[in-house]
Amino acid sequence: MARSPSLFVCSSCAHESVKWHGRCPGCEQWDTLVEEARPPATASHRKAGSRGPRPLTPVVLGQVQAPRVPRLSTGIGELDRVLGGGIVPGSLVLLGGSPGIGKSTITASALGNLAAAGHRVLYVSGEESAAQVRLRAERLGAGALAVPIVAETDLDTVLATVESERPDVCVVDSVQVLHAASLTGAPGSVGQVREVAGRLMRVAKERGIAVVLVGHVTKEGALAGPRVLEHLVDCVLSFEGERERTYRTLRALKNRFGSTNEAGVFEMRDEGLVEVEDASARFVAEATRAPGSVVLCAMEGSRPLLVEVQALVAPTELVPPRRMANGVDRNRLALVLAVLARHAGIGVGSADVFVSLAGGVRVDEPGADLAVALAVASAVRGVPLGDGTRPLAAFGELGLTGELRHAAHPDRRLAEAGKFGLGGVLCPGERLPTLRSALRSALGDAAGPARRAA
Repeated sequence: MARSPSLFVCSSCAHESVKWHGRCPGCEQWDTLVEEARPPATASHRKAGSRGPRPLTPVVLGQVQAPRVPRLSTGIGELDRVLGGGIVPGSLVLLGGSPGIGKSTITASALGNLAAAGHRVLYVSGEESAAQVRLRAERLGAGALAVPIVAETDLDTVLATVESERPDVCVVDSVQVLHAASLTGAPGSVGQVREVAGRLMRVAKERGIAVVLVGHVTKEGALAGPRVLEHLVDCVLSFEGERERTYRTLRALKNRFGSTNEAGVFEMRDEGLVEVEDASARFVAEATRAPGSVVLCAMEGSRPLLVEVQALVAPTELVPPRRMANGVDRNRLALVLAVLARHAGIGVGSADVFVSLAGGVRVDEPGADLAVALAVASAVRGVPLGDGTRPLAAFGELGLTGELRHAAHPDRRLAEAGKFGLGGVLCPGERLPTLRSALRSALGDAAGPARRAA
């Protein structure tokens, strides 16, 4: 029976099937199988009498030589810190984010700084012409205008240019628009993205060229393309934030040369992205003293961050009532509300609850539970937290039985709060073992008889 000339490949998990399915057998997602040409078969028959592959001699890890590779500083402190100290020569970095978030801006600024420091750089633009990129680079300074650029989408031409120029750092914007002529799939398909990333990786490793791939994201905010792309690269960076807000957060989701707990904060201005070295000072200065407001002592990687948590509880006739969360996990908010109702006597079953982190910042750590609970309780009681002139700060994780649990790096959080002279910090300890004791300390007599928000 003749073999089919095409395959159906899942655009989500790269699962291959000889026939089309409405639901992928690998990841069980719907309408993700895309038809692609089957790669040509290669003859791998061994000649009779020939010897097999020569076995290798294992080496003890303690005897392996691991030379220290100097990193390339981008001149952007927040970006260098998230990368682990700078760009590693020969590494492959994937930078993802929603449209308009600032991916092209930060890469152009980094290349400009590298060029000013004497490094060879190259910008490969597949989505915009050279004239369009110049218009954006004009507001980034003279360094960005000194970056050499090629506007091309053919992979073979791009690789030939990289081989000829031999830059120290190359930015490809974006990996979804490059296409390999040897494949029939459309640019951005599973096969094309996998082929493009694989061939770029081989060039990067062989020539010691650091390649930064700019990637698209899906409507859910995940990196577009096959999951194998994230496994292939050395570092995955995610640019988070909202275009309507000025603050952006850069996080490392994967880093073979550094920590994945780091995060950098930027502010979008007319002259481009600007580092926010002391974000806590800005957020604390903007914090209100009204009921429903509390300052969260969060940890963004190894750096403490003070950010305001605001809550609004309003009566509603909707069934079920709305639960809106901006900057915190919605499921985590539901857990906090359940613990408040069961162990603190503060029920919001007939009210809409809105919780938001000021500035468009997102915090995913469980240490934000106590601050969210205090903000909701303050909104229900209508009582401001703090001493009236200075806001109250808090951090801690909530247990399902109403106890307060330890949060990582409490000393750094307390030291950051002490720098700004906040009106006290509530955190887990012998004095505050439970949520009820924390509410009593924060609200005083207002935490008295339990009542429900109506």
